[in-house]
Amino acid sequence: MSRKLRVRLVVSAVVGIAGAALLAVISPTGPAEAHGNVIGPASRNYGCYQRWGSKFQDPAMATEDPMCWQAWQADPNAMWNWNGLFREGVAGNHQAAIPDGTLCSAGHTQSGRYNAMDTVGDWKATSVGNSFSVRLFDQASHGADYIRVYVTKPSFNPVTTAPKWSDLELVSQIGNTPAAQWQQATGGVQIDVPVALSGRTGRALVYTIWQASHLDQSYYFCSDIAFGGTGTTPPTTTPPTTTPPTTPPTTTPPAGTAACSATYAVTSQWQGGYQADVTVTAGSAAIKSWQVTLGYGSTQSVTQSWNSTVTASGSTLTAKNASYNGALAGSGRTTFGFIANGTAGTPTVTCSATT
Repeated sequence: MSRKLRVRLVVSAVVGIAGAALLAVISPTGPAEAHGNVIGPASRNYGCYQRWGSKFQDPAMATEDPMCWQAWQADPNAMWNWNGLFREGVAGNHQAAIPDGTLCSAGHTQSGRYNAMDTVGDWKATSVGNSFSVRLFDQASHGADYIRVYVTKPSFNPVTTAPKWSDLELVSQIGNTPAAQWQQATGGVQIDVPVALSGRTGRALVYTIWQASHLDQSYYFCSDIAFGGTGTTPPTTTPPTTTPPTTPPTTTPPAGTAACSATYAVTSQWQGGYQADVTVTAGSAAIKSWQVTLGYGSTQSVTQSWNSTVTASGSTLTAKNASYNGALAGSGRTTFGFIANGTAGTPTVTCSATT
């Protein structure tokens, strides 16, 4: 099966008193498209996005939903990109591609973005009966070569143990199902996979493998459940379009200048637009705020941004820290991202900071 390539551009700029350095690396990655997730019983990262996406800075999360709290702290992009937990080129060899203990992150896929999904603890669980359905939402109408649903064995406790392949039992599956056979839903299509068990009680983990039909792209989802309920019906509403928050720039006047660096990477690219992530790293000294400037060779416009405020002026984009991620310890780092109209190109990158 042929595979589209997109160019991953990584530009690193280190700015200090002496000047700036620029590095560009080009390597292939997968195609830029929307994808999907299990929305009922909600997977770990989709559940955290659903419950806290509109209030991800709320400190109440730390006590009300501590597993989601640690996930947001580890990498908020695991929730903003709730639809991207996949691997490519597995060729059906799922157990070879994903080591025991890393099933929920798909073997630390996407450069470790979803690693927090493997963290052992008391994740929020959906109450189900012994008969329930797994609902898969597909934003891009890929369809499925197959969908396999596993449930952990009765002796397994997801609150205390990370799952291994030997902990799983295949309980339901469907074969090749084009998207035209899925149920139409706002923003995509969805399908329910029925599960019928008997005599189950207590906590368990549902593990879903979705082999998409458009290319060799495999999705892996962990959903925490608690048997003993009357059963739950998957949500009838479809997921909203992911819109990471934007926040106003800090208004504190700068007290001085300090070194910082910025690493730029194009994560998705399509005709007329692209998505990029930027990692900001403080120098050896702590900083109070930062600003990153990206200079392109053509006009750009920003449609979305998260973890920063990004503005466009002709061919220049300027990103200023959000209120919660401007202060960084020495060598500390934070990440922001944006979606823009224009050509990604290879921008010049500068980073400045205040102490």
